[in-house]
Amino acid sequence: MSSAAHSLTLRLPNGQTEQVVLRRYVRPEVNEEEPDIAEREARVLRFVEAVEVPTPRLLAIDPTGADAGVPSVLMCRLPGRVDWSPSDIDRWLHRLAARLTRIHATPVPRPGVIRPFTPEVPMSHEPPPWARWPTIWEQVGEIYHGPAPVYAAVFIQRDFHSGNVLWRRGTVTGVVDWHAGSLGPACADVAHCRVNLFRYGLEASDWFTDIWEQLSGCSYHPGAEVVAIVGCLDGLRDDSQSDGSVMEEA
Repeated sequence: MSSAAHSLTLRLPNGQTEQVVLRRYVRPEVNEEEPDIAEREARVLRFVEAVEVPTPRLLAIDPTGADAGVPSVLMCRLPGRVDWSPSDIDRWLHRLAARLTRIHATPVPRPGVIRPFTPEVPMSHEPPPWARWPTIWEQVGEIYHGPAPVYAAVFIQRDFHSGNVLWRRGTVTGVVDWHAGSLGPACADVAHCRVNLFRYGLEASDWFTDIWEQLSGCSYHPGAEVVAIVGCLDGLRDDSQSDGSVMEEA
C-alpha cells in the first residue's frame, strides 16, 4: 500500500548468492507526506535487531532515491511465507500473540530513536455506505474524539497482523514491514491485529486477545479498537465488498 517490494538475488564476490528485498517508496503522496520514511524504517530495522523475533537485517539505505530512483531500503530476505489459511487456528493464534508479546517486551530505546504513536486520521468520519446501523458509527466517533486513556508506552510494530508474519512448518520465521514502528500503547497493536482477524470471525479475534492478555499480564482496552477502525474508515468507504456485519458487531 505504501511501497513496492522487489525480491533480488545478489551474486557475492566469493561466488555465493544472497536473497535480499529492496523496498522502494514509489508513491509520490507518501514521500511528500513522509519525506524521511526510508530513514525512519532504517532506524527501526537497526533497533529491532534486539527484538526476540526474527526480523529483516538492514543492508543499505537510499534515503533520497539517488540510486534507486525513489527512497529505498535494502534488507535481507527472511525464509517462510504468509499463512492465510492455518490448519490449526488455535495454535496459529497462540503463536501470533506470543510473538507480539515479545515485541512489546523489548526495552524502550532512548528518546528520538523511535517516533511516538499517532493514530491514523481519516479524511472524513462519515460511516461506510454499507453500514446497517449508522448510530453505531456515530458512537464510534464520539468515543474516538473523547478523552484518550492513559497508557504506558512500549515499542509497538504498529502494523502487526497475519500478513506481516512469515511461517514455515507451523513455526514463525519472521515478522516483516517495520516502517511504522513506534512507541505507544500495546493495545494499539492488539487492536490492529484484531481488526485484521475479523475475516476469521469474532471468536478468533477474541481468542487472540485472551491469549495476549494471558501471556502479557496486561488488559486489553476496547478503545484501541475504536481508534483502529476509525483509522480504516477511508478504505472501508471505498470497499463496496466489505463485510461490514462483523465489524459492526465488534
